[in-house]
Amino acid sequence: MKILLPTSTAGSLPKPSWLAQPETLWSPWKLQNEELVLGKKDALRLSLDDQLRAGIDIVSDGEQTRQHFVTTFIEHLSGVDFEKRETVRIRNRYDASVPTVVGAVARQKPVFVEDAKYLRKLTNKPIKWALPGPMTMIDTLYDDHYKSREKLAWEFAKILNQEAKELEAAGVDIIQFDEPAFNVFFDEVNDWGIAALERAVEGLKCETAVHICYGYGIKANTDWKKTLGSEWRQYEEAFPKLQTSNIDIISLECHNSRVPMDLLELIRGKKVMVGAIDVATNTVETPEEVASTLRKALQFVDADKLYPSTNCGMAPLSRQIAQGKLNALSAGAELVRKELQA
Repeated sequence: MKILLPTSTAGSLPKPSWLAQPETLWSPWKLQNEELVLGKKDALRLSLDDQLRAGIDIVSDGEQTRQHFVTTFIEHLSGVDFEKRETVRIRNRYDASVPTVVGAVARQKPVFVEDAKYLRKLTNKPIKWALPGPMTMIDTLYDDHYKSREKLAWEFAKILNQEAKELEAAGVDIIQFDEPAFNVFFDEVNDWGIAALERAVEGLKCETAVHICYGYGIKANTDWKKTLGSEWRQYEEAFPKLQTSNIDIISLECHNSRVPMDLLELIRGKKVMVGAIDVATNTVETPEEVASTLRKALQFVDADKLYPSTNCGMAPLSRQIAQGKLNALSAGAELVRKELQA
């Protein structure tokens, strides 16, 4: 039987303290060599267990085997020099030292496919796998080769398509592309960003999703949010074109945000992953708070197309807080499920 309001997470979950420094982005690994390989597998299994115990319906790897949602994928590509670094402005928000594109980018071998096969063996639940989107990838690099954001994005789209097809073959049910850059570079999004994303999903038979959020709960992001005024209408720029795109699911931030819920009308007909958990606070939501966000979304999203989720990844939170939030997400979705079935 198909579950009504199936719950999922937007992306990362906290890593265990024996694997990496807790509550820290880009945290270095505490293990090495074979110990690290085994430790990542153990962490993936733990992350799955946390989701299952919380009653999450669509599970993920919790991004346990990667340090960062973008750079870990790029590390496996040729044409990028991680020793040659430049400082760039990330999403017009903060400066970061990033690697340089020095030649043609290419994928020499699968990046996450073995991890996906391992997760598939561990569960019969539907699996969602997150990959960085082409536009967000180019925003995390200094390009000294193509000298064109659009050209580099198209190359990444082809590479992502190769990885996505192998993830699908490994048994992944939903492949999600993380595109926080869609909330910033509006002209590029509509000129070529969505087209590049569609190139990344070309030929896939599994469901596809794009996750567009306002970022992890880190200071650079929370400071940026304070400048956005009383209404956050960034989604208005990309939604019309996404509504007619080949992407099946649109994942967005709703809870404790200033996104007007009626913007969801612009993607009527699409499946929507509604962020009903705030990842920028240690306060654990009550099931009723989650339910309230979902009820508001149901004014603009048909019940069979609404997927309760988190606003963004939870890597910077403690495992205890994240577990509490997962429990609240499940319980809040169940409240609304019962109301709909009644």
